[in-house]
Amino acid sequence: MANKNRIRVVQWSTGNVGAETARAILANPLLELVGCYAFAPEKAGADVGLLIGEPATGVIATADVDALLALRPDCLCYNPVWGNAAELCRFLAAGINVVTSSHMITGSLVYGRTQRAELQAACEAGGSSLFGSGMHPGFSNLMALATSSACSRIDKISILESQDASGYASAETQRSVGFDHPIDSPDLESMVRDGSQVFAEGLEMMADALNVTLDSVSFAADFAPATADADLGFMTIREGHVAGVEGHWLGHSGGQLIFDVGFKWVMGPHVRQPWPIDHAYLLRIDGMPTLKLRLEIRPPADFVASSLQDYMRLGMVLTGLPVVNAIPAVCAATPGIKTYADLPVTAAAGFVNTAG
Repeated sequence: MANKNRIRVVQWSTGNVGAETARAILANPLLELVGCYAFAPEKAGADVGLLIGEPATGVIATADVDALLALRPDCLCYNPVWGNAAELCRFLAAGINVVTSSHMITGSLVYGRTQRAELQAACEAGGSSLFGSGMHPGFSNLMALATSSACSRIDKISILESQDASGYASAETQRSVGFDHPIDSPDLESMVRDGSQVFAEGLEMMADALNVTLDSVSFAADFAPATADADLGFMTIREGHVAGVEGHWLGHSGGQLIFDVGFKWVMGPHVRQPWPIDHAYLLRIDGMPTLKLRLEIRPPADFVASSLQDYMRLGMVLTGLPVVNAIPAVCAATPGIKTYADLPVTAAAGFVNTAG
């Protein structure tokens, strides 16, 4: 495909998730990687390919945001650990669409009313669109909406991520949802509530798509302690500190519990586990009919791994690819903040292996 027909993309950072999205952009014939932001100073001036363990690409990472804006890309793939509204607004106002895996579905809670309004205004000023997703929340909410299309009545939608979370190698993210904090910390539940608000955004997105007015959205959590120190490589879970987290975001309408979006996570081998871990994403729609889905993460037949870090790539791909695969739809969308409810099917176009 000629370059003029490809969507020109800038990658923001090459951390755990960013490395996978950069790798995917380079591999997809529909997309062209034209620039990359270097979050770490030592990465500035390095070839993106070499940063992510691939052959050199000729695309050099830079810490100069103005230089990236001057490239006039069609889209920014934004993958920092935590998003920054001011950074996003610069690109959106310049007419550059943005897809992000960084804690955003609607922007209503993580960014709040004021910053969300600023993001929307930047979209309108630049004629651009902003889309956030991930595996859960994000893709899991899309699965629930798609499954609901086979029902004539919906009483309740439940989505649960039940996993050993050690495969998500981000100490900052894991600590924000309680891991390695003292099990008796009085503000533990409120901390996890704040750190997991993006799950509530996924719940709100489903309610909007299903034309449900929510009476209330609440959060409840439970915790399990580590029975011994566990060195996970990217962080240590100390004995007696949080090694298991169960959280549920609950949405009520008409006095009924309609949405239960939750997670049951453990970290490391030493945990007094009060709940089973299914190592799967579990989706259930109670109604007419009642439907149950189970999604498991498995490596492909040709997958070669020699370390835990190799297996962690599976979780990073799951987090990053929902936004990469949405790039064509987001670039074609009308200006504004978009969710899956606004976009056509975001299939993995360009990634079908026809070589056998």
